[in-house]
Amino acid sequence: MEVKQVEDVVVTNMRKFLFFTLCFSTTFVFSQTKPIDSLNSYKKRVLESTEVDFLMSYYRQDGNHASVTGGIGNEELTDITPTFVVAIPLNADDVLTVDAGISAYTSASSSNLDPFDASGASGNGEEEDKRAGAVTGSPWVASSGASAQDVWGTINASYSHSSDNRNNIWTANVGFAAEYDYVSAGFGGGFTKLFNEKNTELGIKGQVYLDTWSPKYPTELDSYNEAGQNLNNGFFSNIDILDQNGNIIDKNGPVVWSPFNTTLIQDKSRNTYSLSLSFSQILNKNAQISLFFDVVQQEGWLANPMQRVYFADRDNYYVGNAASIPNYATPENTDVFHLADDIERLPNSRFKIPIGARFNYYLNETFALRTYYRYYMDNWGVNSHTASIELPIKLGLGKFTFYPNYRFYNQTAADYFAPYETHLSTSEFYTSDYDLSKFNSHQYGLGFKYYDAFTKFKIFKFGLKTFDLKYSIYDRSDGLKAGIISTAFKFVLD
Repeated sequence: MEVKQVEDVVVTNMRKFLFFTLCFSTTFVFSQTKPIDSLNSYKKRVLESTEVDFLMSYYRQDGNHASVTGGIGNEELTDITPTFVVAIPLNADDVLTVDAGISAYTSASSSNLDPFDASGASGNGEEEDKRAGAVTGSPWVASSGASAQDVWGTINASYSHSSDNRNNIWTANVGFAAEYDYVSAGFGGGFTKLFNEKNTELGIKGQVYLDTWSPKYPTELDSYNEAGQNLNNGFFSNIDILDQNGNIIDKNGPVVWSPFNTTLIQDKSRNTYSLSLSFSQILNKNAQISLFFDVVQQEGWLANPMQRVYFADRDNYYVGNAASIPNYATPENTDVFHLADDIERLPNSRFKIPIGARFNYYLNETFALRTYYRYYMDNWGVNSHTASIELPIKLGLGKFTFYPNYRFYNQTAADYFAPYETHLSTSEFYTSDYDLSKFNSHQYGLGFKYYDAFTKFKIFKFGLKTFDLKYSIYDRSDGLKAGIISTAFKFVLD
């Protein structure tokens, strides 16, 4: 689930980058809609021939606020995401689009779901060392447990039907995605109306995601329940537990470590319902403006069961090297781990409203301007502003385009966020996930696009229509830094 933790990175999750890339690619396909030629008796096709997009991106991040370990720790993550998008004209009016992809990642933060893995953070490769009480761990050192890496896979299909005059477009879609601890199924549909000689466009779209957790919990919490809440059984039977002064506790004594809340996920569903409205207007031959408004309702278990929380009003207990406790919250700590007080707890509903606009202006044959703004609010207390600008520069008779771009983002903290070990156990809801903290971010990018209307370069019967290469760097005020390089190839069947 670590990829989900990257809220806005290109942004603050690779998955969001992939989602918007796929949307752009699909939009590009459907934008090829051609009107009825009034001078001819035949009807032009919405899509002339099959188009295939191959998308690939590589993402890498680093930071020091890992949510799996309670808001501190190593956030190093890498992700590779190959995706295919195939658009097939079924007839003159209908297009079927299928996209499938995977996201293969490794995550230092997620690996510490089990920081005590014998071959990982502790460096103790022998099981007898573990049983002898030599187990260690650290939020700053990656473990090698099952959650250290994962593959997220997705497949989606969408169908589009255009009316004879191309002024009405109906769409429907269905999709499925799965990973280590999460399964998602979605479906939706939409309608687009063009009028005013196709200078004005109105759209409405609805989407439903029915998701299910296959929850994975921090090792100490899971093991505590499995052992019948007895520290002399199971995982903890031969492991020393230290108090906050570094002393080994008596597991049969009156003061021992125990989770604050032993109730874990009971409702494993997580459902999302969204309604989107859009409006686009060509102002003149040089300018176009688009507006959008969404309402999103989420219900179910909206917290992440992998993410630990620590309370300021409860005693601390550790496993590992007592000498490292004073340096616990710094990277100098490589061999002691703070046992969790609880997992993240959040309300079982969330209502979101994003409102935004795009304004594109054609300056001349060489330069164009693309701008974007979005305001977001929800009932968890998060408010955000996003603004971006892109300046495409065409060279070489329009075949080559460079597009420098910049994006700014800021948000307020959710009502339920607090840093490591500052929450109070009297709170009903709590999280130390810095994706829900107050922060701002800057993203700088440079892209290159090659376009060939005649598709001279061939692979089998497919001609290369466009090639896109983009690199971006991302810098967040909480210390998270990332880089992403992405490529996109569009082929057209001759």
